[in-house]
Amino acid sequence: MTTDMEKRPQIAAMIKGARGVCPSCGEGQLFSKLLTTSEQCSACGEDLSHHRADDFPAYLNIFIVGHVVLGIMMIAMTWQLLPMWGLTFVTAGLALACSVLLMRPIKGMVIGAQWALRMHGFGGDHD
Repeated sequence: MTTDMEKRPQIAAMIKGARGVCPSCGEGQLFSKLLTTSEQCSACGEDLSHHRADDFPAYLNIFIVGHVVLGIMMIAMTWQLLPMWGLTFVTAGLALACSVLLMRPIKGMVIGAQWALRMHGFGGDHD
């Protein structure tokens, strides 16, 4: 990374990514389908095709959902709020729902962070 490049706002780019909009301009759509990233921004033309989110969003999703659902499950077990079979179905359903709902915002945040840090071609040079 060269020193003459201006710094990109990382938190703002991650928030834009979590909202599913271009981390550069905040106008165009980041995703063309459920989890498929657009090739480029329809508003500013930023090339989004070279991001490398790979498995990191899934790892973050497992980490977050696992801790939240495990905490809820332990509280329910401690206070004996549900019988064991009911708790099993509730926590499995909660884990599945949370995982599906969080995947797209987490992937957008990772792409936004990559854009802000000029990783994987977002800085003009190719890896």
